[in-house]
Amino acid sequence: NDVYIPAPEGMYVGQSIEIGSGAPAETGNIKTLGRIPEGTMICNIELRPGDGGTMARSSGSFALVVSHTPAGTELRMPSGRTIHVNDKCRAMIGVVAGAGRTEKPFLKAGPKWFLQKSRGRKWPVVKGQAMIAASHPHGGGRHKHAGKPTTVGRDTPPGRKVGNIAARQTGRAKRRSAR
Repeated sequence: NDVYIPAPEGMYVGQSIEIGSGAPAETGNIKTLGRIPEGTMICNIELRPGDGGTMARSSGSFALVVSHTPAGTELRMPSGRTIHVNDKCRAMIGVVAGAGRTEKPFLKAGPKWFLQKSRGRKWPVVKGQAMIAASHPHGGGRHKHAGKPTTVGRDTPPGRKVGNIAARQTGRAKRRSAR
């Protein structure tokens, strides 16, 4: 039965890893949280004993073992939040490989489009001024300009309700004269 786990930084093909409480605290080994020394960087952490690892699994992420308490092991998560986890939960020692993945720029629109689609975002966002008049109230014309005031009332019907909705003031704030 094959088990697929994230590879920590520094692992190599053919490396043997140990699983269990008696395993040494070396990169790639899997131990129970109660037996991992404080200050160790860990990844692929179980939230409940035996769930196979659910936290700190993305590339370059890790959590830090802060302390061992009677309530469980205190971990500092990648978000900066501190949580308590059962000592019987297991974790892998090390940092998940592939750090710096997000630093590489998107070279084409396609990969960016698929990323945004996977996250349920509307992309690309097109300005109303760039559209034709049939598609948006700010569209149309020979050059990009709204063509009419962009402030609309609160009870404007949908479809026209774009721009500055029920704005008290637009533009630069006027300086009050000293009296």
